[in-house]
Amino acid sequence: MTTTLSERVSQSAFDGSMLRVVLLMDLHEGAQQRFFEAYEQLRHDIASVPGHLGDQLCQSFANPSQWLITSEWESAPQYLAWVNSEEHAAQVRPLGACARSMRPLTFTVLRETGKRYEAPGRAPAARLQGAPRLGAGIVRHALTFTVKPGSQDKVAQILPSYDSPQARVDDHTRLVRTSLFMYGNRVVRAVEVEGDLTAALRHVSEQPEVRAVEHAINPYLEQDRDLADPESARMFFMRAALPAVHHVAAQGQPPPEVTRHALFYPAKPGCGPLVARFLARQDETAAKLPTSPVLSSTIFQRDDVVVRLIDVHGPADGRFAGGFGIEGPRRAAVLRRLLTGDPTTASDAPRPMTPITDRHAPARD
Repeated sequence: MTTTLSERVSQSAFDGSMLRVVLLMDLHEGAQQRFFEAYEQLRHDIASVPGHLGDQLCQSFANPSQWLITSEWESAPQYLAWVNSEEHAAQVRPLGACARSMRPLTFTVLRETGKRYEAPGRAPAARLQGAPRLGAGIVRHALTFTVKPGSQDKVAQILPSYDSPQARVDDHTRLVRTSLFMYGNRVVRAVEVEGDLTAALRHVSEQPEVRAVEHAINPYLEQDRDLADPESARMFFMRAALPAVHHVAAQGQPPPEVTRHALFYPAKPGCGPLVARFLARQDETAAKLPTSPVLSSTIFQRDDVVVRLIDVHGPADGRFAGGFGIEGPRRAAVLRRLLTGDPTTASDAPRPMTPITDRHAPARD
């Protein structure tokens, strides 16, 4: 039987697939035993986390300083709920203190051999991704943080005041695009990378101009950080991570008049995952309509912070609430019930974010 490739969705946390997470680590010399003891505590802590199926700790046969942790989860949303929590930040801190470098990777499971991980009473096919998804080799990620109220104008001046880093990171990694938006005192920086996201973020953070900007905004941050302290910097960026949970894009070359917009969805407490899932369904439906102005949509979500980044053919005009896949009173009413504000007024509508900068890498030679 021939399996049909998905023609549009290149990433989704909501397809019900089982997830495998891989963490590659290079330890400081002499830290192996301390790391092993920290892992022993961690595996007991996460054994009762909803969705966690099991994990393995592996040590390199050739290099004792290289370690690998693999874990399996029933679904991506369950893993993301844990990895974005304060409990996770506290639990992995002892591991991070032992490591010279850490590289996390996540994969949805398409096929498996054996029955070790089958959930009782649940068909294995329900936990596996149905078919390979198409993609252009682009990794999408975002960071979000808040600044002190009243400092927004100053921060908006500082953030874009640097020369773009060189697009080429190495033979396999390249910066593609960086988009920066603000809503109130919340900042969202979305990045698109071809290749290794971790290598690209490290490359950007090492640029003197970028470091100067990061240092300049430190006094305005609501959450203190010390970028000179590797552990402080790691914890800040861990908490600032805003994962892309869904992406859908039209195929083919984009038309010349394309504008990028960001929408902030003020979810009610505990409703962030529901908002993201709702938007993902609407985006999949809208992407099939030839009249849709949306060429691509990426949904970023962490807890109750939900941001939708959309590339639109032509100007946005007044279509934020209606033309981007939320058409009709029934759909709008469902979304309103999930957002803060008065459900009888427009105060609970998604909020357009203010664009600060949008930088494309130069075309390849």
